[in-house]
Amino acid sequence: MPVNQEILLKAYPVGTPTVDTFSIREAATPALPAGGVVLKLLWLSVDPYMRGRMSDAKSYAAPFKPGEPVYSGGVAEVIESDNPKLPVGALVMGMMNWARVQAHSGADLTVLDPAQGWGTKLSPSLALGALGMPGFTAWVGLNIHGRPKEGETIVVSAATGAVGSMVCQLAKRKGLRVVGVAGGAEKCAYAVETLGCDACVDHLDPDLKKNLAAACPNGVDIYFENVAGATLAAVMPLMNFFSRIPLCGMISQYNAMTGGGEGPDRSAALWRAILVNRIAVRGFIVFDHAEKQGEFLKEVAPLVASGEIKTRETVSEGLEKAPEAFLSLLKGTNFGKAIVKVA
Repeated sequence: MPVNQEILLKAYPVGTPTVDTFSIREAATPALPAGGVVLKLLWLSVDPYMRGRMSDAKSYAAPFKPGEPVYSGGVAEVIESDNPKLPVGALVMGMMNWARVQAHSGADLTVLDPAQGWGTKLSPSLALGALGMPGFTAWVGLNIHGRPKEGETIVVSAATGAVGSMVCQLAKRKGLRVVGVAGGAEKCAYAVETLGCDACVDHLDPDLKKNLAAACPNGVDIYFENVAGATLAAVMPLMNFFSRIPLCGMISQYNAMTGGGEGPDRSAALWRAILVNRIAVRGFIVFDHAEKQGEFLKEVAPLVASGEIKTRETVSEGLEKAPEAFLSLLKGTNFGKAIVKVA
């Protein structure tokens, strides 16, 4: 077996992380823990929420520890096992260290059952994207917190990302007018031509506010918030009475929130718009809705397998590319789900 490698967080970054935020080191091949497994990492997820874990500020997830491996969702092959529920050769999904080979207690690992199409109709990488946490996040945010009604207008920020692309397609299937917001002409074209959006507005265009208003002639009933910043400022004047904002993330602000500087305080205008329009704003964390995951998979997995719901991945090759893949994600260069193919 080749020398094992793992990627560590060197220190909490101030402002925007860089490749120097991480370090890579060789490590010994781990021993099989009692009742656990040894995993060979195959696929690794990089996600925006990980930026919040690179800080000791209060959050819904424990921070990474400097000097220790970074971890995120992964798919791996069991290569040694002391657990009859996790046999050698099984593909499993769960939280995993950024390490080529790792010992795992086996807790909270999900076996990707070939009988359900994994490895044939469904690529194992989809367990980290459309049929994993991002897809489930989209489904929860739209259905539980967006409360969509046929004929309404929804604006989806980061519309071609892992979460946004699923929101757009699910909303369209429910009969909504779907307006995406994405960065650049290529992404906007993909949102319309592939994801089925009725319109897509480029957030890099200096006329963002005017263009978004033109795309939403009847105002906005649901704003699926992934980015905050300029997109939030453009959509707030368009919000209808009793509209809803599922607050999934605010990627444009993550670096500033951890010491990269502060912009002008616009909170008064924001709160006034919420009050006047009686907007329901609901921050949500997908793990709070774990009991709904079976319902989500029952609805969405067949649509993904049949190609009715389109998926797209930005794949980086090699464990050593994981930091760069994460940094690119924060810059918005990914199309769909950003993943790393490790082996």
